[in-house]
Amino acid sequence: MKCGQSTAALVIRVGDPFCRGCFREYFVHKFRAMLGKNRVIFPGEKVLLAVSGGPASSAMVRQVQEGLSREAAKRLRFIPGLIYVEEGAVRRQSPEQRHQTLAQMEPLLQATGFPYHLVHLEEALELPPSILQPGLERASTSSPSGPSYKEAVDSFIQQQRQDGDSGTSLPGHSTPERPAGATPCLPDAAQTQELLRCFEAATTATAREELLEMLRTHLIVQTARDKGYAKVMMADSLTRVAIKLLTNLSLGRGAYLAVDTGFTDQRHGDVMVVRPMRDYTAKEIAFYNRFFSVPTVAVPPLFTKRREKLSIHQLVERFLLGLQEEFPSTISTVYRTGEKLSPEPAKASSESQRCLLCLCGLDTIGEEELALEPTLIWEEPAPGVESKAAYIPLLCYSCRLTFKELGPLDTLPPYVRTEGQRRIHRAEMEQNQEN
Repeated sequence: MKCGQSTAALVIRVGDPFCRGCFREYFVHKFRAMLGKNRVIFPGEKVLLAVSGGPASSAMVRQVQEGLSREAAKRLRFIPGLIYVEEGAVRRQSPEQRHQTLAQMEPLLQATGFPYHLVHLEEALELPPSILQPGLERASTSSPSGPSYKEAVDSFIQQQRQDGDSGTSLPGHSTPERPAGATPCLPDAAQTQELLRCFEAATTATAREELLEMLRTHLIVQTARDKGYAKVMMADSLTRVAIKLLTNLSLGRGAYLAVDTGFTDQRHGDVMVVRPMRDYTAKEIAFYNRFFSVPTVAVPPLFTKRREKLSIHQLVERFLLGLQEEFPSTISTVYRTGEKLSPEPAKASSESQRCLLCLCGLDTIGEEELALEPTLIWEEPAPGVESKAAYIPLLCYSCRLTFKELGPLDTLPPYVRTEGQRRIHRAEMEQNQEN
């Protein structure tokens, strides 16, 4: 133990015991070190924390709370907000159970003192098509045209001095921002049925997992854009990152592993996604929450159909966690392998080279037809009926495979169809002009 005084309370690794005090210092230092090493969150920036109620996101919120407190040695300088996406409809919860989950979550969000936003997954059906287009990058980020991190810190400190003793409280920190309406209410039954129709049309559990991930991410990014947040914090732990890395590799997303699992994800342009919890194992997070009474809310898994095979996500998770029990370095080894990957293959120079769904650069350009044959859709639509096959050229290899399993076009989210139709018509116009 570092202190050499207290009794050991846990052992993270063999020969590495911690008392509670040392473990808390270790946990806090990891979070600060991750933010300090990367230096992408600038002082005074608005940062949206994605909260699911699970162990990792709850621990992340606690770290931000402590980092903003007056007692912190080196205080965090950004302005936090919270978002909770309620997904009870696709998790087969009744209206009463969904209300109960909201009743558990809202007091936890209120207790932080941060502005918070409660959104329902059904709201993803009303997203604008612009969510599938990268926004213009802000000058305040770490782009070449923006100020350096040191300049931003100096400017922030100078501004605080001019404002007097405002350094003890960041603007917007102490007053919660309630969503519209005094009490959270569920969406209309028609919206819920439309959302369930999208998910029930998917033919595999893997496709539903990918659809849920896409809708959730788009909702969070759109909320960040609407509310003026420059960054979004996701609470992916080291364990979750390792599982996601192998899962995405199995799904054909090998070219995009660096942005799917790295510390930063800049595919959305104006909103950067960061993952400050990716150095923590699930074991460390569980012990931290237990020792320091961090409240969490459990949610049921995504629904599956009768006699349906497990999703690739579930199979990879079982495989990795099973290996981890016999070989304790399995997950950390997979994680470290992902650290060596480059985000360059995911970048797109133009709209025609960008995937419609995941916004990464198309990895199908230049590939042989035989390699792409599994991603093609063979159909003969009736005259005047929109063809699902027309969307295939707009997608990367992995999204093509998922798209094939999502069901008919009329079950897709409206914003996906609208943006897809726009891009198809634009490609046809460009082709006609060339001819």
